[in-house]
Amino acid sequence: MYDTVVTVVGNVATGVEFRDTPGGGVARFRLAASVRRWDRQNEVWVDGPTSFYTVWARRSLGANLAASVSVGEPLVVHGRLRVREEEWEGQRRTSVDIDAVAAGHDLTRGTSAFRRVVKATPFLTEPRAGARSAARAEPRTDGPAPSGAPRGAPPKVPPAAPRGAPLAAPPAAPVEAPPGHGTAASTALP
Repeated sequence: MYDTVVTVVGNVATGVEFRDTPGGGVARFRLAASVRRWDRQNEVWVDGPTSFYTVWARRSLGANLAASVSVGEPLVVHGRLRVREEEWEGQRRTSVDIDAVAAGHDLTRGTSAFRRVVKATPFLTEPRAGARSAARAEPRTDGPAPSGAPRGAPPKVPPAAPRGAPLAAPPAAPVEAPPGHGTAASTALP
C-alpha cells in the first residue's frame, strides 16, 4: 500500500496535547487550513472554506512541537494523510489525520528562533582504559580555539528571548552603493 504524503500550510487551531508513552511521546493538535482566492468582481482577497486536520507527531517531533507551538501560529506540516470514517451517535463521520514527519513555523508570515535540543547520552559501559571520551576529557589547552576564544572556555551564546516576545532583527551592516548608484535618478526603471 502506498501512503499519500501531503504538505499543509495553516494555523494551529488547538493547543498541543502531549502524552509520554512507553513507546515515546505523542503530541496531537488541530490544524486549520483556509484557501484564499481573488474575487475579481470586488477586487479583494476572500477566504474560502476551512479544512481541519488532526496532526499526530511522535517521539522527539512531538516533544519539540509541544514546547514550540501555540494556538494561532502559522505552521507547515508534512506527513502521511490518513482518512478515517466512523459512526458516532448514529451519524457517519469522516476525520482527516496527518501523521507528521516534519513541522515548522511558516516563515512567510513571521520569524522564528531555532534552538537545538541537546540530548544527554548516558554511558552504558565504562570507556576502555586510555580511550579519550569526549564527555569526560579535559578541554585542550594547546593554543587558541578556532573561534579565537581560549580553549576550554564555554562558548558565548546570547540568551534566548522569552517565549512570545518579538524578535529583534540583527543589526544591518551599512552597505555603500557603487559610484553612480543609490540616487533616485540612477535607480529609476527605464
